[in-house]
Amino acid sequence: MAKKKIKTSIHSYGIYGAWVDRKGQIPKVIQHTKNIPAKLDTEFGYVLKIIGGRGQRIDFLIEHPPFKNQKGDVTPPFKGEEYIKGNEFLFFLGDSIWEPVEDKKGCWRLVAKINGQIIADMSFTVF
Repeated sequence: MAKKKIKTSIHSYGIYGAWVDRKGQIPKVIQHTKNIPAKLDTEFGYVLKIIGGRGQRIDFLIEHPPFKNQKGDVTPPFKGEEYIKGNEFLFFLGDSIWEPVEDKKGCWRLVAKINGQIIADMSFTVF
């Protein structure tokens, strides 16, 4: 039997309202934009709509400007994974601006993959 093709699309992107990671809930988009003001607690990113991928793993990467961690070392890109929990699944990939705000300015690239294939790749400019 042939493997079902997973369908993916960008459901929304830009600036989002405050988000508390609750089961099955995603933040609400406030403004569609790739230009993000460097204001404390601004949430930004994108929401993917995935159909037919139940049980598959999403691998994600967030590349960010070279800010330093508490030890003074440059923080590496953020990596993670999430399992698709339903046949129609919404997945939020994003971040928020935290103190110190100045070192968060620059290009942020958010990449999501399923089975090694890029399904979404979007860059945002924090200014």
